[in-house]
Amino acid sequence: MKFLKLAAYAAALTVATTGLASAKDYVLKIQTHLSAESLNGKNAAKFAKNVEAMSGGRLKLEMFYSASVVKSTETFDAAANGILDGDMTGGGYQTGKNAAFQFVGDIMGGYNTPWEQLSWLYYGGGLESAQKLYNKYGMQLIGWWVGGQESMNSSKPLRGPADLKNWKFRSPPGMETEIFAEMGASPIVMDFGEIFTALETKIIDGADASNVTTNKSLGIYDLVKHTTYPGFHSMPSDHLALNKEVYDGLPADLKAILNGAMQQLSFQHALSFQVAMSETATQIQKDGVTLHDWSTADREAFRVAAQKKWQEWGDRTPEARSLVDSHVSFMKRIGLLK
Repeated sequence: MKFLKLAAYAAALTVATTGLASAKDYVLKIQTHLSAESLNGKNAAKFAKNVEAMSGGRLKLEMFYSASVVKSTETFDAAANGILDGDMTGGGYQTGKNAAFQFVGDIMGGYNTPWEQLSWLYYGGGLESAQKLYNKYGMQLIGWWVGGQESMNSSKPLRGPADLKNWKFRSPPGMETEIFAEMGASPIVMDFGEIFTALETKIIDGADASNVTTNKSLGIYDLVKHTTYPGFHSMPSDHLALNKEVYDGLPADLKAILNGAMQQLSFQHALSFQVAMSETATQIQKDGVTLHDWSTADREAFRVAAQKKWQEWGDRTPEARSLVDSHVSFMKRIGLLK
């Protein structure tokens, strides 16, 4: 009897260890446009390590930084077509594909904090609405990581809307140019890499580049001494989106780990940038930079102009209309809009 029990135990152990040995490992190739040395890049690397640790090494994320495989704007399609497995850039790069991507990339004048914006995604029906858009293009949205409000930089004071009159500044393409033009500014669309030279040669008066920490790292405050802070006009959401077939092929536990780790990244990323931006704001004031904190009324003026453009862009595609209506409904729910 004792022998039979030992034999049964040995057989069960063999089955268990054989199952573990045959468990499949997964490696996902993911590209970000951000550098490995940046705070964003370091947070992305930590995210990849967390996924590997939580999965016991069964799921590994091979990160490609600084758009080293394909151009930033091509990352989404590269993932959808199987060249990569995942895109860790942002939906804003895909507005040419569908205007709806504007509202998962940068809502412009919508939310005040990363927490409000993330709340729409997880508690305002945003993820469900956005998922339909991503799935249409063969992708699965895993989640967002939002650093915080960006700051406009200028060689002239930016005390409020009146100072935007004829203000020439670098703007990214898309809805932002329309909003600022509506307010009397003169946005000039140019590549991110051209900002420094354009400021140095005074082709532009200022630039919408990034948040104060990234702006400082670029050397922008060596050239211009005015910036809006805290920001209010732009708070881009970088995303993690996977090829849907690849995502669907993952076991349920690895999907749960991936989604959970993404929410952890969202939390840690927002906190780390809050600290970094606060430290930077203190430092650049000592270096002679003037911070312009727009009044509630001035911020509202920008939001009114932005809302007009939201509705215009919302009429471009059914998916855009769905997302605009979802944002507006949630903003009313939490008291940002009346």
